[in-house]
Amino acid sequence: MQQLEGQVALVTGAGTGIGRASAIALAREGAAVALVGRRQGLLDETAAMIRDGGGRALALSADITDPGAAREVVARTEAEFGRLDVLVNNAGGGSRSRTVRRIEPDDFEGVQRLNVTAPLVLTQAALPGMLERGSGTVITISSYAAVTSSPMAGVAYGAAKAAVASVMKSVNNELRGNGLRACTIFPGEVDTPILERRKLVPDAEARATMMHSEDMAEIVRLCACMPGRTLIEEIYVRPTQLRDLSADTEAALKT
Repeated sequence: MQQLEGQVALVTGAGTGIGRASAIALAREGAAVALVGRRQGLLDETAAMIRDGGGRALALSADITDPGAAREVVARTEAEFGRLDVLVNNAGGGSRSRTVRRIEPDDFEGVQRLNVTAPLVLTQAALPGMLERGSGTVITISSYAAVTSSPMAGVAYGAAKAAVASVMKSVNNELRGNGLRACTIFPGEVDTPILERRKLVPDAEARATMMHSEDMAEIVRLCACMPGRTLIEEIYVRPTQLRDLSADTEAALKT
């Protein structure tokens, strides 16, 4: 039995990695899925994968750091599918400079816009419909960097991921009595395309110890499919085998 039959999900950063895998997992559970990201071609690829499996998908290219664009993707999702039940705030990214000694204010603030403000605006846009139905799930991908700051993640990224987790706590504190729930996932290293942006790009041996996007997608699916009476408020997940990050840290401190 598909546990999300008749429901609609919106996934940001759905062109690759955790976002793509999560969108496919939710579609397999019966949800119609709106796919949001900056690159239309990659979103179209994800949509084709979902449709090939018999699912429904809508690919929406947008820069969600623009509040108007973030609100518009929610509006278009509701216009296309009639509702929005599950919002997955997955899109994120770090700064050019990682060290607290050299990061520029504009760079720091840009990371906050993507990782904190965009999820907040998307959540706000989704709330009216969810509150009207008395149900809804917001799933946000934070990071272990929110609780264990490191130069490899960077000062801006760690601060942003801690902040968005706090925003999700506010959603629960204010709205859980209205049937809404916010689930925050704190992953450690995951083998995704974003690793290519690191100063020291992990090799195949290093990636073999990491989690995969499909592992994160299974957690997203679990949060979305739990009965409405049950909230997974926070979940922390890390690779079983922790690797030596001393070289990565040294490289990050040079940026």
